[in-house]
Amino acid sequence: MNFDEFTGEIQHRLELAGTGETVRAIRATLLPLGQRIPEGSATNLAASLPLEIKWYMTGAVNEHGQRFDWDEYLDRVSEIEDTGRAQAAYHARAIIDLVHTQVPESDFEKLREQLPQGEEDWGQLFEIVDAGGWSEIEGDQSDESGE
Repeated sequence: MNFDEFTGEIQHRLELAGTGETVRAIRATLLPLGQRIPEGSATNLAASLPLEIKWYMTGAVNEHGQRFDWDEYLDRVSEIEDTGRAQAAYHARAIIDLVHTQVPESDFEKLREQLPQGEEDWGQLFEIVDAGGWSEIEGDQSDESGE
């Protein structure tokens, strides 16, 4: 998947008006994630992503391996994206689901292992992935609306 396909898919999923908003949502999701996990893990996870997207987890990050919880992550995403926390969480989940489809499963599982799912509640980041992925969620919404 190239940059245009990746951003186009995110724009569709999030129903955003333009590429600028879409890229901002992607950057807002991936930059703090790159800050949270160790540099080697960020590099491995991002390796299968388009170069322009990969940069948000690697080249744009000054300090990898920072310790912060899910709430702080949402604060960072919300600030970068300039949106509310609920919308930031939804955007992050949708973007992480697309990342899941693009990277080796072993790298994605390593990401899960590095984000505590107990008291820090990082499991919320993976809600769409754990529900079967975007196509499953989208299909459920279509079924409910009678389409």
